Amino acid sequence: MLKKFLNHEKGITGLETAIILIAFVVVAAVFAYTALSAGLFSTQKSQEAVYSGLKEAQSTLELRGGVIAVASATGSGGNIGVLKFTVANVLGGEAVDFTEPNDGGSGQAAANSPNVVVINYQDQYQTADDLYWTISKLGNADTDDLLEANERFEITIGGATSNLTTALTPDLLVKQTFNIEILTPAGATLTIERTTPAWIDSIVHLH
Repeated sequence: MLKKFLNHEKGITGLETAIILIAFVVVAAVFAYTALSAGLFSTQKSQEAVYSGLKEAQSTLELRGGVIAVASATGSGGNIGVLKFTVANVLGGEAVDFTEPNDGGSGQAAANSPNVVVINYQDQYQTADDLYWTISKLGNADTDDLLEANERFEITIGGATSNLTTALTPDLLVKQTFNIEILTPAGATLTIERTTPAWIDSIVHLH
């Protein structure tokens, strides 16, 4: 009986052991490659996010000084026709293209204008997108339309024939809060909020 029992012994061979070990190694290698690929992908995305955030910060504008309002009509029933303010580059970063729009004749930029900076208006009654504006280069600014480090541009919204009174219905009147949004191609939006006084003079400094 003992001899019969020993003749029916079963065990694991060296070949089977090798196959199992190889299977474990292959599975571990696949998991390691997957984890490594995921880590590299995550690192690449994080790097892209950092560079994108840095580029946005370097292309962001800041307001320098107050906002000047030029009246179309003065007094307690007056209205505003032109807005002026000065902007500069935050952090002395990347240049921002301030190529002027073409005058559409209605207080807004003409269709297919070359401008990449867009200026919008909002108040409690309305919105007006892509307003017409011009620039004046101040101080040591050079002759091109790029707002570069240490340069300042004065932005004028509206003009003699195409101003806010033609772009807005109703007009910008007394004691009215409004927002101006300046959208650049890459940077964050610069939002300017002001309120008109109870009496509008020919020139009003909106603090």
